[in-house]
Amino acid sequence: MCKINPRVDFAFKKLFGSEENKDLLMSLINAIVSEDEQVVEVELKNPYNLADYQAGKMSILDIKAKSGSGRWFNVEMQISEDYNFDKRAIYYWAKLVTEQLSEGMMFKELKKTISINILDFNFIPNNQEVHNCYKIINTATGKDDRLHDIFELHYVELRKFTKEYHQINSALDRWTTFLTKADKLDKNDVPKELASDLAIVKAITAVDRMFDEEERLTYEIRMQSLADVESKIASAEEKGLEQGREEGIHQASKAIALNMLNKDIDIETISEVTGLAESVVETFLASK
Repeated sequence: MCKINPRVDFAFKKLFGSEENKDLLMSLINAIVSEDEQVVEVELKNPYNLADYQAGKMSILDIKAKSGSGRWFNVEMQISEDYNFDKRAIYYWAKLVTEQLSEGMMFKELKKTISINILDFNFIPNNQEVHNCYKIINTATGKDDRLHDIFELHYVELRKFTKEYHQINSALDRWTTFLTKADKLDKNDVPKELASDLAIVKAITAVDRMFDEEERLTYEIRMQSLADVESKIASAEEKGLEQGREEGIHQASKAIALNMLNKDIDIETISEVTGLAESVVETFLASK
């Protein structure tokens, strides 16, 4: 059974951002982009490097690649909820665009840049589509006239994927199934819906043996770090809910107390009914 979670950014980077697995990256990209944007060759611009990561030189575990036709790709796996991710996605897309130009180069040399963001949380509201693509269109016509064809941004929201094996009918379905069910997949018993895809079979096999002892330790530290972040977020939300509940109770008690004061009911009785201290009820009376 697969013991590594490929949705953890460190593992995702090793799986898709290593030289020996460029075929997996191409398969993933081709499963997401249109037929016009298919790649047959990619050059990794920031390949996986354990030493760089441990030295803090690789704080963002995205994957930057350039296709044989000159298009640029930024592929990122985001496992923790970030409701400002749209701004982050635009920033990293823009950063990759500007990195293309060196001193003396002309703007006409800029190539199309495609940002692919795979999210392990629901992000786009009121939309149950797993895959959404954004481009710059002409708002007067509602059409993509390719005048600004340098921009393309994709979101793949894994939590919205609910297909069973027998419902799989595309390469993206297969990759999404792999990413969401890796812990349940056995390299010796791959479901027939996945077994026909050699890239998926290679990924299932690779994720089961891709870390040495040092990498596994780094992976586990990364897992713990992500778990700590999730725990702090959950605690903050729980605290906020509790504070909100207490505030709601207080406001309800205040409303009851004011209503009873308007009926000239004595402070002691109001205190007993609402649970508010008599001194608090007195402040309400003073402020009437």
